[in-house]
Amino acid sequence: MKHLFLIRHAKSSWADEALSDHQRPLNSRGESQLAPLGRALVRSGAFGGTIHASDAVRAQQTLAGVVPEGFPDNRVHISPELYTFDYRRLLHWLKALDDGEETVTIIGHNPALLELAGHLLKHPPANLPTAGFVHIRLPDKPWRKMAAGKGRLEAFLTPREFSYQQFDRKRKKRARTTGDEPGRDIPEALSHQLQRMRELEPGVKVGLDDEFLHQFRIAIRRSRAITESVEEVSGDKSLHQSIRQLKRNARATSRLRDLHVFLQDLPALCEHNSELQTALGTWAETEADQEHHALVKRLGSMRYRDAMHRWENQIHSRQFRKLASRLTPKDIRKAVENRIREFNRRTAELLHNSPDEDIHRLRKLLKRIRYLMELDARGWKQPLKALKYRQELYGRFQDLHVQVELVKAFRMRAPETLPGAVDGLKERLEQQKADARRQILALGGLDGAPV
Repeated sequence: MKHLFLIRHAKSSWADEALSDHQRPLNSRGESQLAPLGRALVRSGAFGGTIHASDAVRAQQTLAGVVPEGFPDNRVHISPELYTFDYRRLLHWLKALDDGEETVTIIGHNPALLELAGHLLKHPPANLPTAGFVHIRLPDKPWRKMAAGKGRLEAFLTPREFSYQQFDRKRKKRARTTGDEPGRDIPEALSHQLQRMRELEPGVKVGLDDEFLHQFRIAIRRSRAITESVEEVSGDKSLHQSIRQLKRNARATSRLRDLHVFLQDLPALCEHNSELQTALGTWAETEADQEHHALVKRLGSMRYRDAMHRWENQIHSRQFRKLASRLTPKDIRKAVENRIREFNRRTAELLHNSPDEDIHRLRKLLKRIRYLMELDARGWKQPLKALKYRQELYGRFQDLHVQVELVKAFRMRAPETLPGAVDGLKERLEQQKADARRQILALGGLDGAPV
């Protein structure tokens, strides 16, 4: 089989009207697209053959920003013929390629690239944004015999799917609520988080930027915290099934997120021990791939889709809006105060030898308190600032707990691999975790007074 990658150059600048189209450079947004685009192309196999780029400045800058370090110069070609907006010229150029080229990557321009994809595919993408790319698999025939509609779409990725930074441009992480009208604020907040989950799902499935999964988990937890409070204040049990489903969805992402954090922290954890870093990294990446595969399967299942559809119907229903409208700002404040009291009670019971799970429960309770406070962020301005520091400390403790457990799991899986280095790492992590525990115990309870 032959593989063809069609890459549209990154975002270009129109600031200097004196420049010709051929000379236009990338703008700052285009430059920010290059690193995530390069990672996506490496993962997709786009550098398995030759790379051919237009000689336009914006295409040359895109090429320089995505080619992996050490990539052979003799496999990179600048082709003036690729500076075209006519797909027929691209097609003519492709058909003249040497048949020994099995994987060909083109960095060029629209509309030629998109129209070429439309010629080769029965069901082509509707658009190809800057820094987006299409991977087409073609029959194992000479390039000159390439026929219309015979290609198969292997992948179509845009920056919003492989880069959270690009996805997050001009997006709000939560709805703007004032806390004055729970009957309006609560359905709006939940609807916004549901929409955010759906928008994040493609990036979670692609799995090229860990931040998609992190933000997906936050959206689930925000939704759960708000819904639990509605149930708590109203006493209405019709929300119980949805709360359980949100909890299951969050749990299904937990280990993958733990592995992501572990892999991000691994260079610092291994303290320049490259052999240990390689061994732990290879194991953790394999585990993460398995977890990601299971999560993608879950997100694509009919059961998950049906559950999300039921959740959407529920929060948009007249019954739910009526239920939320019965709540007052005082009810929300009371729910926050109840959770603060629960947090303080559990904190008072915490001992130096309490199970790690007790601190983990406090961390989750902190997040639920925060998400409720954010329904009226102005009214809880000072407490929200105090919560941020606590969340970071409790989060640090949880990360260390997880890292210790992952190192133990690796030790059991590969007992003969660098036993001294692995045991030394585990001891350091346990010491750091003990230090974090002491800091947590020294904090005491929360001040629940709003400002």
